[in-house]
Amino acid sequence: MRKKLFGVLTAGVALTLVAAGQSVAEPAPPLSQPDPVLAFLPAEATVDWAAVHRNRESRKQSRVAAKSAGQPLTYHEKETGQGANDAPARAEHVAGFGTGRGRNPKLTLTGDLAGDPTIPVVPPFAETNDAVPLASDLGASASLRTSGTIGDGPYGSGGDGTGDHDFYRLSGGAAGRIVVVETDTPTGDLDTMLAVFSATGALLDQHDNLAGSTDSRLRIPLSAGQDVYVMVAAAGPGGIPADPMKPGTGKRVLTEGAYDLTISSGGGQVDRDYFSVDLKAGDVLGASAKGKATRVVVHDPAGREVFGSSQDLSFIFAENSPLPAGGNAVADFVAPKDGRYTVGVEDGDGAYDVTVEAYRPGSELNPRPEVLTIFLDFDGARVNTRIFGADPAGNRDLSPLKKFLPGWGLTDADENAVIDGVVATVRENIEKDLAAKGTNKRFAVRILNSHDHADPWGQRNVSRVVVGGSIAESGIPTVGIAQSIDAGNFAKEETALVLLDILSAPATQSRTSLNTYITPASDKIAFIGRAIGNITAHEAGHMSGSWHQDQFNALDAIMDQGGNPKGMFGVGPDAIGGTADDIDVDFHEDVLNPSEGFTGIEDSLNRTAWAYVRGNN
Repeated sequence: MRKKLFGVLTAGVALTLVAAGQSVAEPAPPLSQPDPVLAFLPAEATVDWAAVHRNRESRKQSRVAAKSAGQPLTYHEKETGQGANDAPARAEHVAGFGTGRGRNPKLTLTGDLAGDPTIPVVPPFAETNDAVPLASDLGASASLRTSGTIGDGPYGSGGDGTGDHDFYRLSGGAAGRIVVVETDTPTGDLDTMLAVFSATGALLDQHDNLAGSTDSRLRIPLSAGQDVYVMVAAAGPGGIPADPMKPGTGKRVLTEGAYDLTISSGGGQVDRDYFSVDLKAGDVLGASAKGKATRVVVHDPAGREVFGSSQDLSFIFAENSPLPAGGNAVADFVAPKDGRYTVGVEDGDGAYDVTVEAYRPGSELNPRPEVLTIFLDFDGARVNTRIFGADPAGNRDLSPLKKFLPGWGLTDADENAVIDGVVATVRENIEKDLAAKGTNKRFAVRILNSHDHADPWGQRNVSRVVVGGSIAESGIPTVGIAQSIDAGNFAKEETALVLLDILSAPATQSRTSLNTYITPASDKIAFIGRAIGNITAHEAGHMSGSWHQDQFNALDAIMDQGGNPKGMFGVGPDAIGGTADDIDVDFHEDVLNPSEGFTGIEDSLNRTAWAYVRGNN
């Protein structure tokens, strides 16, 4: 069934009337940097991290979590000395928590983390160290503590007033490492921020306040031989200098005062606190750490780390997700089976409180026999890019798949076969595999499409993936992007995009073009249908709660991050798409993507399977 492109106008859509024969040329708005966590980026993509951080801060301020009433269960750790509950096997059990009858699905954990007394202390470094080339050299020391003052140099309130910035050089050494950098302001008015830059001054990451304090913390992965430059400054406008390669390029003096700086790389006498809770298969667990704890981690009944977080990306959750938000670190997890799981509190020195909550999947409360629908729209669509955090946002008209067929050397006569291939791949990845391999015995989902069905978009329990459009039309430089990462699928009516301009570009323009892998030996239509179907399933996987997995390890999986198109497309050892050795790429257990700040093994198959539960009421 073919519907008219933009054939229905809803209330609130403004129309511009143009006389016959005239056209209106509108200036193209600037491209909005997609958040890499939500996007499937082309292999050649570069990330404007400054834009990503601006968009993230904007989304953090606007997100409001829907919270249900009820007083939480409270539990204070019983550890009397370091070591008593420092491993999952020695976790303190919290009885009464959970989603079952008579249990409380909300829990507040409190306790204290003891600092590592073995970290050496070095004297403060001398000014002037207000730019990358002037950075104080910390070398490849495993761990150390030092101190400094914002405002004591030539650019503070006693100098030219542009604002003091202290830079420190860190080296990955011969083997590389993960470094945790944290400020502490025990006295004075200083409100710190941390940022990390490359040797050329590119902003790589930044962090302002730990929840409940004016201190800051960054977790920095360092490759062997890599140097990065950590900056301590006052938070606020001018905290990031206009040119980190030149001193005196701040905007103004903000807060000033003394700070302590701790660099740690693990090891030593590290205090960690673990608590065990009982979960049912399908329980959606959320945890948020505040106070001095800056990392929260979940282990499964076998003791495996299944989600570790040292950051708050809860603004990427669906707007009506009930999971806890805010804090120094936020984790979300879907239990694939009944069992005793542990929530760990790590990385910090001092008192903490951790919010832990559990919910049943959003669709489980739907009236019987309601099921969720994923609608694949190949006919073009009008999409408001606000839902992807685009700036500027607005209604964008995306072209249908048919427009991109010539890029693959196909004609309109091939459209139905390509669509059939995409639909078959998505159904295999989601309808068939998740039902056969997942632990959700009430799994149910409908995959509808514009080729065979009337458009249900706008109805209850319908999410869509628009397969069509381009970067120029959307204003978003990506191949695919989802509206949210929604563990438990509480939103149930969201949108994702799979753009086709890069996928259909000449092979010389992008390694992410399907043409890179098409030769006369290819079954071209079968390959195109499967590759686009895999990306479509990937974006549906985000909307049903799965994060990115490692795209460069030995396992090719549907939730692999962009950058390895050959793996996502299922191209086999012969490096030609559409031949007998092509690979069936599926949802799998796999390592969370190491570049996105999470750790552990993600079971994307069951995270996605438990997002689609037949109604229970």
